Amino acid sequence: MKQNERLGFIGLGNMGHPMAKNLEKAGFPLSVYNRSADKAADFSAGSQICTDIPKLVAESDIIFTMLSNDDAVHAVYETILQLPIAGKVFVDMSTISQSASVEIGKLLRNEQADFVDAPVAGSTQPAKEGTLIFMVGTSNTSLSRVKPYLSVMGKEVLHLGENGQGIAAKLCINYYLSILYQGMAETVLFAEKMGISAVDMMRIINESASGSGASRVKTPLLVNNEFPAAFALDFMLKDVKLAANAGANFPMSSTLLQTYQGAHDNGLGEKDVMAVIEYLRKLG
Repeated sequence: MKQNERLGFIGLGNMGHPMAKNLEKAGFPLSVYNRSADKAADFSAGSQICTDIPKLVAESDIIFTMLSNDDAVHAVYETILQLPIAGKVFVDMSTISQSASVEIGKLLRNEQADFVDAPVAGSTQPAKEGTLIFMVGTSNTSLSRVKPYLSVMGKEVLHLGENGQGIAAKLCINYYLSILYQGMAETVLFAEKMGISAVDMMRIINESASGSGASRVKTPLLVNNEFPAAFALDFMLKDVKLAANAGANFPMSSTLLQTYQGAHDNGLGEKDVMAVIEYLRKLG
């Protein structure tokens, strides 16, 4: 790791804000930028708040981006590609299409910068705790430069190959989670039809081999029937679509797309992904 690397962080949403906070708490020189400036306000004591992307890039050696979708990532990197960036490393932790990630990487390397795709497994609580899992696609040289900082934000950094392979793994794990969440929702609804409460059903799931970290995290939402967004349903819909476009053409694929799209169309997109149970309940 180079000494005195200056870090930049673009995108302070539900995930990006706690991740950037962990870098700040670790004492790294940090500049932050968010399109909605109010989300950066509590960085004023320990970090530099930038009012635009060019200033942040100029002040930083390694720049992290955590954005919502392909369009947001393209918009930010279109600005970045107009700037002097030789020697800098860009680490995109967003969940986007593999093709977009590879394209952006090529464009940055043409400008003598480097690019790392490093999407994460984990939602808002692991982001706060610094226990995310990073799935990384990049060269070994860039990995060695950014890994110390990823290790502050996560508990594991998995190098899966060249640029694009981190995104590939992310689409796979989120495809699995889309199945798991719909399966939990259907199981709770079936249990209720059979006279078994959500409380008892989720206890059986969590205390048996069926349980997982995902089921335990989502249990309070299912039991209380309240769905504040840790991972919004619209993000899962986006990721299922990305997986389908990348080749997830399996018997469950069309069902997942239909379900999460239906939930979105019924106004549930901004709620947590487990709000899919509200849509399934309407279907009877």
